[in-house]
Amino acid sequence: MASVELIMPKMGESIMEATILSWLKKPGDKIEQDESVLEVATDKVDTEVPSTHAGVLKEILAKEGEVVKVGKPIAIITTEAEASNGSAPVTPEPKKESKKAAKETAEPVMSNSNGASHAAADYKSSNRFYSPLVKNIAKEENISVAELESIAGSGLEGRVTKKDILGFVQNRKLGKTIQATPVKSVSSAPLVPASVSAGDEIIEMDRMRKMIAERMVDSKRISPHVTSFVEADVTNIVFWRNKMKNEFQKREGDALTFTPIFIEAIIQAIKDYPMINIQVDGDRIIKKKDINIGMAVALPTGNLIVPVIRNADQFNLTGLAKVVNDLAKRARENKLKPDELSGGTFTVSNVGSFGNVMGTPIIMQPQVGIIALGAVQKKPAVIETPYGDAIAIRHKMFLSHSYDHRVVDGSLGGMVVRRVADYLEKFDINRSI
Repeated sequence: MASVELIMPKMGESIMEATILSWLKKPGDKIEQDESVLEVATDKVDTEVPSTHAGVLKEILAKEGEVVKVGKPIAIITTEAEASNGSAPVTPEPKKESKKAAKETAEPVMSNSNGASHAAADYKSSNRFYSPLVKNIAKEENISVAELESIAGSGLEGRVTKKDILGFVQNRKLGKTIQATPVKSVSSAPLVPASVSAGDEIIEMDRMRKMIAERMVDSKRISPHVTSFVEADVTNIVFWRNKMKNEFQKREGDALTFTPIFIEAIIQAIKDYPMINIQVDGDRIIKKKDINIGMAVALPTGNLIVPVIRNADQFNLTGLAKVVNDLAKRARENKLKPDELSGGTFTVSNVGSFGNVMGTPIIMQPQVGIIALGAVQKKPAVIETPYGDAIAIRHKMFLSHSYDHRVVDGSLGGMVVRRVADYLEKFDINRSI
């Protein structure tokens, strides 16, 4: 019999750790290859982890609720395969050291940046929670428990993130004095406490709602938001879609909604104004080569998730319609992969699907712009005819563009949303699909 370690897999380019939500199998259970063994949560999505081998779950190494770094073992599986030469298992279990021997082993001595030596820090002595990734960085950089506790955490409930500790390390190398400036977490008591009366229902935020709240507060703190509004006449699009939707459904087996048509116009505007497809990194502006469109999707729980259409400019309208429908469907079924929720360079939010005529959306960091699509409504409007002006019923909608005023001035922000409206109004009613 051979034993193999099931490790925490890499679930996205920016994901370094995950939290164990629940084990779907228990020790002694048989497991098929690629069968789901546990559920984990990252800061982007909840997902299931499949087994890399068939066999029996021998031992669980990470408990539910534990935060585990990518690449670390989380379970041991006994497989049916035997080593060809009858030698040791594929991944032998580490030799366990007795508690007595561990106590007798001298603690390693480290030197801090000031040349002072101290024993390896015991971060377990702290009452504050630190992820394994933060602890590993602290050990590598010889950060003491006292220093670690002085770092103001910007994460959920004041948690120290990778960015926080790396910033501390950089400042320490530069000789800057670090002063703890606690950052209020979402769960901190508000300035004006809420009043609770008899009969009121108290509902605890779920994990996703806490993350959304934290990110929205951070975005407002980071980016000075400005919003520009434009009203667009989309009568041609309404008539064209009504004419084509049945044919599209029959041919492609998919619905033809307004969303991919609107996203196509936004992509064209981004190509015209590439300086809206940027990100801010300190004092640097990163001009993104790819156009990756985030698409806000409301979940049955009431929470919001933003899957990303990567290289959206490479799709034709049929391709956009299919990918929009697919991402929205899998988002509502909680079947998105972590990579499908990262890498966005610009975001679209369809507030019109809720009957709203306009909105002032909050930017998805580190992007600098987001457009909200309002509801399409029939309105009387003045139109020009060969015989003079006339009043007619037209299909109109509002577009609202929120942008980061640190790097996007009102002229650029306003021109981008105006260009989107121009593309929508010039839509070819004789277009084929």
